[in-house]
Amino acid sequence: MTEQSGADILVEALCDLGVEVVFGYPGGAVLPIYDALFRANANGARIRHILVRHEQAATHAAEGYARSTGKPGVVLVTSGPGATNAVTGITDALMDSIPMVVITGQVPTALIGTDAFQEADTVGITRHCSKHNYLVKDPARLGGIIHEAFHIATKGRPGPVVVDIPKDVQVATASYTKPGVIQHKTYRPQVKADRAAIEQVVDMLAAAERPILYTGGGIINSGPAASQLLAELARLTGAPVTSTLMGLGCFPASSPQFLGMLGMHGTYEANMAMNQADLVVAIGARFDDRVTGRLDAFSPNSRKVHIDIDRSSINKTVRIDLPIVADAGHAMEDMVRIWKSRQHPRPDTRDWWHRIAEWRAVACLSFPEVGNDIMPQRAIRALWEATHARQPIITTEVGQHQMWAAQHFGFELPNKWLTSGGLGTMGYGLPAAIGAQLGNPNALVIDIAGEASIQMNIQELATATQYRLPVKIFILNNQYMGMVRQWQELTYSSRYAESYSESLPDFVKLGEAYGWKGIRIETRDQLDAGIADMLAYDGPVIVDCMVSQLTNCFPMIPSGAAHTDMILQANEVSGTMDDEAKALV
Repeated sequence: MTEQSGADILVEALCDLGVEVVFGYPGGAVLPIYDALFRANANGARIRHILVRHEQAATHAAEGYARSTGKPGVVLVTSGPGATNAVTGITDALMDSIPMVVITGQVPTALIGTDAFQEADTVGITRHCSKHNYLVKDPARLGGIIHEAFHIATKGRPGPVVVDIPKDVQVATASYTKPGVIQHKTYRPQVKADRAAIEQVVDMLAAAERPILYTGGGIINSGPAASQLLAELARLTGAPVTSTLMGLGCFPASSPQFLGMLGMHGTYEANMAMNQADLVVAIGARFDDRVTGRLDAFSPNSRKVHIDIDRSSINKTVRIDLPIVADAGHAMEDMVRIWKSRQHPRPDTRDWWHRIAEWRAVACLSFPEVGNDIMPQRAIRALWEATHARQPIITTEVGQHQMWAAQHFGFELPNKWLTSGGLGTMGYGLPAAIGAQLGNPNALVIDIAGEASIQMNIQELATATQYRLPVKIFILNNQYMGMVRQWQELTYSSRYAESYSESLPDFVKLGEAYGWKGIRIETRDQLDAGIADMLAYDGPVIVDCMVSQLTNCFPMIPSGAAHTDMILQANEVSGTMDDEAKALV
């Protein structure tokens, strides 16, 4: 076997793994890899390198690519600050179960631990924010480690894997043979559920009077077939379906069985149904604190089933009556098959749906409109009305605009909603949109942003320009860090400490400076025309939509409150549910 450099081994392994896109930024500790990538592409390889403007953006772009395509995202950054700049995106991917392989350069092995130029303990730093990490000291092991890294990143609960490669290992030579099927000695996630447990949950669903299917991002990670199986399971059981922030799109928003998102900014009907259910079947969701509210008051009278591929998520926060360790898609496939084989009739849940109809009648997502001002909810709905037929990919930054998008933009399909859930990373949306556009070149990709969040990674406007990506940015500009201001209003007696966005740039001129088309929308009568103008342009567009400044995002569960203690739009002033709403509980 011919020997080749570690850098060449890395590139050949990436080719063998079918990698099409790498997001990165060069530096001294990875120059051998960049040179190998340059030479390989000159000789016919087809790995496209996307030069971002910041390493954090590389990780978010890889997340957007992975989340929208189902393929693992790949990142290549240099040592020291290159690696540390990537830590936020690595953590984000871990929290939201995004498959990603991050390749970092490192100083030569002889210099590790000497505080060499651009040295950082990448393995130590990323140990607790990655699914697994490696420091490669032998070029002969590099090819196998790369294949193993992709296996770990994509199998079981997906997540980020870091491979730290010293510069001398990139230059040293060894032979490389493409490995066969990876069989890790210890990492063997359980994909198929125990049959007896599946039979038990089917019997529980058949007998329940007030069931609810609580769905999460694990269904989307399982693949498109899982969403189809969820639809079939919901049809057979007649159970209402609610979703976490990360699960939006796994069940059609237009279905009458969909109650919307649950949790802190979820719908009244979803939270009330969760509270009053006698059976909660959680599929690919992890009982996050933003969902449960105060734990001792969370769905107190229900039996709880938790289906999750990550064994450590079960019983972590909520006591479970029936734990099922399995891939969500495989588990639902077995549930549907057993339900049909036993010829269970559709349960009579008419009384349950009557109660849900009363909760829906509260119209918790309604909002007032005054004069010609643009309410942010109206802006989202107008955007949905203009684009939903095209099934766009929507990314967001983090804040009020993110929650309004989750509430008012209905998603019919999986992999169309890309947002930072667990970590809540401002600056996620634009690079994620770039990654999604590269993975889906013919799709309409829109980043719904806030004027504060968009500035976190606004330098990536240049990346979209360089690669001619027709990404659209739709800024809900209320001149505040809106969610911070809202909490300050409700919790800190409206002491708006540092939440007003002073010295904002002219986003239209800024976009034009980067080669984008800029559009400003200032009044409600300009909204539809402005959105149409954005959609008609075949290149990148940034829209500065001026919305009502002091609008709050409701419904809202205050921190530390029970998930029934929602503040609704109608009782914003009092900060409590009105008597009519309480009577429905």
